[in-house]
Amino acid sequence: MQHSPIIRSITALALLTFFCTCGPAPNEEKMAQADRQPNVLFIAVDDLRPELASFGRHVVHSPNADRLAAMGSAFTNAYCNVPVCGASRASIMTGLRPLRDRFWDFRASINQDAPDAISLHGHFKANGYYAAAVGKVLHHASDRAEDYSEANWKPGVGNGAGRDYQMPDNMAVVKAKNQDGLGPAFERGQVADTAYWDGKIASEAIRKIEELAPKDQPFFLAVGFMKPHLPFNAPEKYWAFYDEADISLPATYYRAEGTPDAIHHNFGELRTYTGVPKDRILPEAYARNLIQGYYASVSYMDAQLGRVLDALEASGEADNTIIVFWGDHGWNLGDHAMWCKHTTFNTSLRVPLIFSAPGFRSGRPAAMVEYVDIFPTLCDLAGLEKPEQLQGKSLLPLMEEPERDWTDHVLTRWKEADNITTSRYSYTEWYDDEGNRYARTLFDHQTDSLEINNLAEKEAYLPLVEELAARLPIGAKQ
Repeated sequence: MQHSPIIRSITALALLTFFCTCGPAPNEEKMAQADRQPNVLFIAVDDLRPELASFGRHVVHSPNADRLAAMGSAFTNAYCNVPVCGASRASIMTGLRPLRDRFWDFRASINQDAPDAISLHGHFKANGYYAAAVGKVLHHASDRAEDYSEANWKPGVGNGAGRDYQMPDNMAVVKAKNQDGLGPAFERGQVADTAYWDGKIASEAIRKIEELAPKDQPFFLAVGFMKPHLPFNAPEKYWAFYDEADISLPATYYRAEGTPDAIHHNFGELRTYTGVPKDRILPEAYARNLIQGYYASVSYMDAQLGRVLDALEASGEADNTIIVFWGDHGWNLGDHAMWCKHTTFNTSLRVPLIFSAPGFRSGRPAAMVEYVDIFPTLCDLAGLEKPEQLQGKSLLPLMEEPERDWTDHVLTRWKEADNITTSRYSYTEWYDDEGNRYARTLFDHQTDSLEINNLAEKEAYLPLVEELAARLPIGAKQ
């Protein structure tokens, strides 16, 4: 059984009394750690789906995320609550579910959509923590900036002009285009790791750990890596992990018949980059370049993660630090002939989630969990009271007992779509502003894990459709 920091403090005091009167002196450093609040290292990764070896994608070189998964609880059926960065991050950082008029697109902010909500970092700060952020945590650095103990540190734009290009030819394209730095969709950089943003973010995170670790005050340090978000810019050595000839297209590199227009999109985010073919389905050679670039970007991010984890170990604080690692939503890597997020296909919704905490064994809970569960879990692990606003549930019982019975579904939404995903089925329905349903999908993950056979209009499945539709939150339809 796990105990709160308060119980651990009482136990530590009793042990200290015993050793001082009845035996040799204990290790003073370990006893001091037992009497302290645990630190929190909160690691966010932009556009990372479960494309890691520890989540079954053995083609990907991700040794540091994998060692973190081996240390803690890797939740293999974790889902975001909304598949776009700004909304997902605001939802995570408040523990509030997205609604039709709250946390619904990439511009979402807590300040605008939930001004009275308590933020995660603000809650830890209010409970005595030093709260700091490095890189991209919330989508807007100004969002709830006052809830940090210092300004959110971000790398400067530099000559790469907003999208962090390092190669002269690409930088020239950016300069000529003069549009938010949108050059090519990928770059093989002949540069050191620290040339790109994630290398700089890791260096600053290391500096903060070295600064905060010796202090008596516990810290909440949020570290937000930018890759594998577009453009897929990474040093050449990470591209070299993957032979282009070995890159496979997804089995669903086509649009399945019977799936409604509502679940598909033209991946406009990708098409804003220079040189992206205009074909509805991208040419296979270009698609393989994109997949290779995504893999390289994941491996590059993973190497920077390793630098941060090593710094935590070197600081002496690893045994007194809770680590949570998450990607803000899934990503279509050619699946259903689409790219980017912005849909209710499972590839946009399923995410990597890892918790590692002192005193907990490693495990791989297969329960259905969702991102509104992160806030209450961190409260329980740190021994803090949970704000009343929280709409998720603590995952601490699953960290103690990975096989225990659990909620059988998660709820997600994207603009006019509401989704319920159970351990077997995924059901989505689309409603207009007047409450009229205009599309729906039902996929059976037991027989159709790739989601190519829409069962929603088949007569034999109508009772199941009605049952799942009734479980969708009424407020999400209004």
